[in-house]
Amino acid sequence: MNIKGLDYNTQREKLIMPEYGREIQKMVEYACELPTKEERNRCASAIIRQMETRNPQLKANDNYEQTLWDHLYLMSHRELDIDWPFDVSEADKILSKPSPMKLPTSHLRLRHYGHLVEQLLEKLETMPEGEERDELAKATANQMKRDLVNWGHGSMDDERVASDLARLTNGKIQLDLGHFKFNKVAADSSKKTKKKK
Repeated sequence: MNIKGLDYNTQREKLIMPEYGREIQKMVEYACELPTKEERNRCASAIIRQMETRNPQLKANDNYEQTLWDHLYLMSHRELDIDWPFDVSEADKILSKPSPMKLPTSHLRLRHYGHLVEQLLEKLETMPEGEERDELAKATANQMKRDLVNWGHGSMDDERVASDLARLTNGKIQLDLGHFKFNKVAADSSKKTKKKK
C-alpha cells in the first residue's frame, strides 16, 4: 500500500550507523554538501557533539573520540572533506565482520559430558601418578557429576560417575567412594519451580 505523503523507514536508505539515528545521518549528508572547508569543519564538530550525546556509553572507552570521528567518516560514505583531527584510515575495520567460528567436527562419544571432559579424561589417562593427577581427577569427577545433573534430569549417582571415570580412563583412575567426597551439587532451580506450579 503506497499512500501519498507517508514516508516509511522500509523505503528509506539503510543507515550505516543505526545507533545514531536518521537525523544525525541527515546532518552528515548536509555537512558533505557545504561549500567551504571551514564550514564543513565547524559542522563536523557540531555533529560529533550530537553523536556523543546519542551514544554516551562510548565515553567508557579510552579512545572514544577516535571512535566518534571514525563513525563520522563512515557515515559520510568516506566523502566528507575536512581537516580530520584523528587518523581515520583504519575506520573501515569497524564495519568488518569476524570470520565464522569453526565448529568441532569430531564426533562426541560422551554427549552428556562434553568435549572438554573428554579432553580431561584423555589427559588423566596419560598422566603419571601423583598429587597433580589426583587433583585433576577430583575436578574432573566433580564436573562429570555437575554434567549428569544438568543432562541426566537430576540424576546425581556417585557410583555412575566413578564407574564412568574408571571405564573412560581404561581403569587408570579409580575413585574410592568410601573416602572421596564430591562437591555439593544443587539440582537445577528451574526444575524445582516447575514442580511447585
